[in-house]
Amino acid sequence: MLIVNEKEIMKAYGMKEAIQDVKDVLTAKAANQIADPHRTVIEFPQHEASALYMPSADLVREVTAVKVVTIFPNNPSNGMPTTQGVVLVTDAKNGEHLAMLNASYLTRLRTGALSGIATDYLAKQDASVLTVVGTGAMAFEQVLGVLQVREIERILLVNRTPEKAQSFGEKLQDFGVNIPFEVVEDVSGAVRQAHIICCATRSNEPVFNGADLQPGTHVNGVGSYLPHMLEMDIETITSASKIVVDDFEGVKEEAGELMNAAEIGKWSFDHVHCELGKLVTKEVKGRENSEEITLFKSVGAAYYDLAVAKGVYVKAKDSNIGTELEV
Repeated sequence: MLIVNEKEIMKAYGMKEAIQDVKDVLTAKAANQIADPHRTVIEFPQHEASALYMPSADLVREVTAVKVVTIFPNNPSNGMPTTQGVVLVTDAKNGEHLAMLNASYLTRLRTGALSGIATDYLAKQDASVLTVVGTGAMAFEQVLGVLQVREIERILLVNRTPEKAQSFGEKLQDFGVNIPFEVVEDVSGAVRQAHIICCATRSNEPVFNGADLQPGTHVNGVGSYLPHMLEMDIETITSASKIVVDDFEGVKEEAGELMNAAEIGKWSFDHVHCELGKLVTKEVKGRENSEEITLFKSVGAAYYDLAVAKGVYVKAKDSNIGTELEV
């Protein structure tokens, strides 16, 4: 079995490759070539944490992947990462387990790729100001995803701890993102200036006021993935001309803000514009004018992990990276 660690993956595989691989899996899913059993979530309330078990398979290329990821938000105080995960890649022709990949970076990367794809179809072509609300680990690849599809000129960073937002901006610069950034403590001002907003928090209450959204804004919401989480408010949801989701069944059971809006009668899942895949296959149109407020909601799905895991495995074999071990 090939073992590939995070540093090896990061050197060999990036956002450009992830976006293409995610698009490919969305096209395959539209052609009924992907098996996607429901994932299992085990919560640990005493730690405000959860573990997710996510299987999927490509029925044409005959490969499966199972991701196991844990999310323990209190870990940083103990010097450990919030998110830890692995992906097991298996040959579906003979059952051979091919590879074990570190999944923490891949989870962030495929989520950023999803937002990048959604942004490409839903944000204004001339969008140039990106506001990032929440500068935790997941937010970094959100920025990289947006930068793949739009010419951003300013990045506004909002975080409860401004020092962390400053460190986040410096990390972007160290990575080679030569775009001016500003740490903004007034979230309303940051939202009013934004053409694109990325939210990546685990908040149980809205992190900005939807009334501050300006016409033409696009919002990516990826942080809330459990029913009790409410990253965005009712105003944001009801003001959106188009709401696109990464996986319809997933958001009905896990997207807290959409579930809440539906439960109190302010909104209905019948108002979902489409799944992201229908934009990729051009079955449904994305943005149609410069005034629309658009929203992309993502909770994740196993076939997205399958997409990037396959990509990494092929790249690892071609580039001779990773370590072969008997297990």
